[in-house]
Amino acid sequence: MEAALDDVFVDDITFSATDGYSLAGTLFLPRGAKRHAVLINSATAVPRKIYRGFASYLAHRGCAVLTYDYRGIAGSRLPAMVGYNRPKSLVGFNASMSDWAALDVTAAVTWMRDRYHTLPLGYVGHSFGGQALGLIANNFEVSRALFVASQAATWKLITPPENYRVLAFMNFIGVPVVHLLGYAPGWLGIGEDLPKGVFLQGAKWVSSPRHLFDSKLPALANFAGYKGELRALTFSDDPWATRPAVELLCSGFTAIKPEVLTVKPSEVGAKTIGHFGFFRPEHGDTLWRGVAEWIQGE
Repeated sequence: MEAALDDVFVDDITFSATDGYSLAGTLFLPRGAKRHAVLINSATAVPRKIYRGFASYLAHRGCAVLTYDYRGIAGSRLPAMVGYNRPKSLVGFNASMSDWAALDVTAAVTWMRDRYHTLPLGYVGHSFGGQALGLIANNFEVSRALFVASQAATWKLITPPENYRVLAFMNFIGVPVVHLLGYAPGWLGIGEDLPKGVFLQGAKWVSSPRHLFDSKLPALANFAGYKGELRALTFSDDPWATRPAVELLCSGFTAIKPEVLTVKPSEVGAKTIGHFGFFRPEHGDTLWRGVAEWIQGE
């Protein structure tokens, strides 16, 4: 679907988080009229470039789309003071998953709402990006939210034997390494390097019976503030975002009745989809078209 870039304007930008931290983003704009605004919120340790094809597709259909990196990730990671184009070490970098929601996601919603205040605002959350919608105080600004493999993945709801591998990795490899190094290195197999606080909070949630809902975060009260439409996609071959884990996350949105849909790869002509496959360009005429029509209310 890269051909869609021919009629889409793409601009790399920066904007400020609620505490002033500079976040890197990419804005995708249609050459013609803008009919909707859409914010794409990343999974943990996933850079915004992964969503480029999908963002371009939405822009091609008349949406103003913003992708961005959370603090400490990819373009939103501070540069080193020496060397060429090298990121600064994350040792001592203070950030947690709840910080990402309160400071970064909140600011991204505000930025889109301020800039496109006459357009309905759609929200796409991949994995953690869906969790963040419930944690932000301004989620009432969102008209429609699409969750892609977003879950409250307590280890017991992950498909066996992957659940035992994840639990053992988090607690017996990941946590000790993070305490030793002061950050979570990407070479652990987690994707991008992660700030220490992000990894440790995520590990605690995975080990808890009700995931983030067992935390004492005051921001959990914000789940009840979301009153827009919510559609959550779960894929039958995704061992992490299983339907029970997706339903657990959706149960937090007590003011609405979220729609949870299970998609089998064979239903869209694919061999696999898993946790990340939705964003592959091959789904442009199937999954992407379907969710775009839903986001745009068509």
